[in-house]
Amino acid sequence: MNIYISGLSFGTNDADLNELFTAYGETSSAKVIMDRETGRSRGFGFVEMTDDAEGQKAIDELNGAEYDRETISVSVARPREERPRNNGYNSRRY
Repeated sequence: MNIYISGLSFGTNDADLNELFTAYGETSSAKVIMDRETGRSRGFGFVEMTDDAEGQKAIDELNGAEYDRETISVSVARPREERPRNNGYNSRRY
């Protein structure tokens, strides 16, 4: 089960996120999303849990919980929507 976590403090790293979720079961990955330009956390991340029941229990118990002085939101991750990419160029032709 892929889980989305938002509201993370900017000091939270991958290991912290993994530790938080392993209390509920086995995780196969934990990733805090970082800003490409600044290298700083963007305040959200994803955790992949191997067992759906354990993942749902983690969601139920952690959604709205306080973690590292921040209230986090935890839910099932939705598939990423495809967005048109223009690579920084104006899409109009000259």
